[in-house]
Amino acid sequence: MKRSAQSGVVYLVGAGPGDPELLTLRAIRLIETADVILPDDLVSDEVLALASPTALIVPVGKRCGQPRITQAGIHALMLEHASAGRSVVRLKSGEPLIFGRAGEEIAALTDAGIPFEIVPGITAAFAVAAALKTPLTDRSSASKLIFATAHHAAPRPDEPAKLQITPKWEGAFPKDATLVIYMPGRNFRALADDLIASGIDAATPCVAVSNATLSDERVLYTTLAAITDDAVGPAPVLLLIGDAIRPAT
Repeated sequence: MKRSAQSGVVYLVGAGPGDPELLTLRAIRLIETADVILPDDLVSDEVLALASPTALIVPVGKRCGQPRITQAGIHALMLEHASAGRSVVRLKSGEPLIFGRAGEEIAALTDAGIPFEIVPGITAAFAVAAALKTPLTDRSSASKLIFATAHHAAPRPDEPAKLQITPKWEGAFPKDATLVIYMPGRNFRALADDLIASGIDAATPCVAVSNATLSDERVLYTTLAAITDDAVGPAPVLLLIGDAIRPAT
């Protein structure tokens, strides 16, 4: 049974990595029937084209450290429209529960007593691995899969500013792991040097994928030792690192 978006409900919907054919059927139905859609910047035009002609589309993306709207502003929009009896799709690129600030939005909706539903999407790591025909785990080389991000929340006003370009690991990094870095920034050489210092072998294979699943997708196979900033395509970029990362043959 097809279920349309319901009045007064907010849906946190995963838009996948960009290709509309990778949307779930539930996501498509909600996008088609929602009164209001609040999309991230990375949601593709092809996905937004599925919206009803009568839908109000309010972009709420934040990119490159220069937000056009605060997170509190996004919360206010969700609450305003849902409280007015409109169905709201908060459309997030990829998977809402992976580096999508879903926790903050869930808390805001819960505190306001607004009913909500979470609709999973295909996260970029899975779409990239499928497109490259590269498994993220392998019985001979990778028994662990780690998702990380090089993007961190800004410190509170009472906290000192600090630069941290990549997660810091305690002890040696697991050799039998595939590491996926979302939002790696643009200083790939410094990022690679930091990972090497954390215990990852400099010869470890990696692949940087720009605009995954879209027509202008760019793929760079290299190693941590050899990666350079200018060789990687434009944002958004996903960086996969590990011995399981090999070009398909």
